[in-house]
This record gives sequence, structure tokens and C-alpha cells, in this order.
Amino acid sequence: MESQIESPKKIEPSLFGSAIGIIGANRRPYIVINIVYYGLVLCAMIVAALYPALQHTLLASLQAQFQTNSLLAKVAKVYTSGNIPLAALVTFLVNSVLGAFASITLPSALIPFSGFLVGSYRPVIWGLLLSPTSHKLQLAMLPHSLTLLLEGQGYILAMFGSYLWGKWFLQPDKAGFATRKEGYLAGLRANVQLYSLILAVLAVAAVYEAIEVIAIAKVLVR
Repeated sequence: MESQIESPKKIEPSLFGSAIGIIGANRRPYIVINIVYYGLVLCAMIVAALYPALQHTLLASLQAQFQTNSLLAKVAKVYTSGNIPLAALVTFLVNSVLGAFASITLPSALIPFSGFLVGSYRPVIWGLLLSPTSHKLQLAMLPHSLTLLLEGQGYILAMFGSYLWGKWFLQPDKAGFATRKEGYLAGLRANVQLYSLILAVLAVAAVYEAIEVIAIAKVLVR
């Protein structure tokens, strides 16, 4: 795979210019990660459809967490309040700080590719939980599919950054760097640049998810 970042002089000095430049210079791994991520969601959905008991067990476990004082329960309370701006803000903070940075990017700074592996776990859980195996889930997944695409893209970009970081550190010569230190620092810069796009995508996803989930909840209550 070709994994060399464009020279900063060739990247347009705009808010997303650096991030788009990195994707353009490493198009193949970016496309592959997209295929793998969304493919895992679909495969997990098929597994849940074939073994519905597995989905029921996971949903029961998720429901039990709503009864505790967990972060998930607190986020759910924000959604049940019907406050769309607050729900969007909370969702954005959880997805960006915990979902992307703490789970994917930060581990990659310590152990190469670790964040990439952690990020691959999420689409499997999504597919198992959200497989439209019932009429209620089928109706909910019509609008919620866009949430999965948008939010998933934010995590894909974070995983993409994790991949480049590990690749450039472990194989700096193949990426055009003289030493592993140069490769590591280049990976760090690339991830900082990518976060302008990651945060923008997750912000749009959070706003849409807040509107969509609260609207669906109101319809189901009627």
C-alpha cells in the first residue's frame, strides 16, 4: 500500500485541506478501511438475523445498563428529555472524546495499530444490536442507517489515522521517512490534521442522531 503523506507545501491552507490531502495521498487504505468497517456491520447483521437469540441477549444486557448509573444511562436520560441541542452536544462529546480519541487515537500513540483493532469491534456490536430482525427495528433502521453511515465515517477516519501512524512508525522506509522517529512524528501530525474532519463529521452525525432518535421515540410512544 502506498502510504506517503503529501508535502505540507502541496496542501491547500484551508480548514479541511490537510485532512483531504492525507486521504488523497493514501486513498487505497482509506477505501479498504471503509469496506471492512461497513462490511463488518452487514456481516454482524446477518449473523443476528440467523441467530436472533444472540441479539436478544445483547439487547437485554443493554437494557440492564439503562437501569444503572452508567454513562449510557445518563445519555439516555438526555434523549428522553426531548432536548435536541443538549442531546446533540452530549452525543458529540461522547463520540469524539470517548468513541474516537480515547478508544482509537490515544491507544495508537502507545501501541501501533491498537486503536485500529479496538475500532473494528464497534461495527460488529452495531450490526448485532441493530440488525432489523423485528418490525419495530426495521422501521427504526430506515432513518437510523444514515446515523450509522455518518458516525461510522468519523470512526473510520480515526482508524485510518491509526493505521497510518502504525504503518509509518513500523515501516518508515516504505513511507519515505528516514527513521521510526520521523515516521512516528509524521503519524502524529497526520492524526492532528485528520481531527478537523473527524470532529466535523461527528458533529453532523450527532445533530442528525439527536433529531432522528428523539423523533422516533415520540412516534413509538404514541
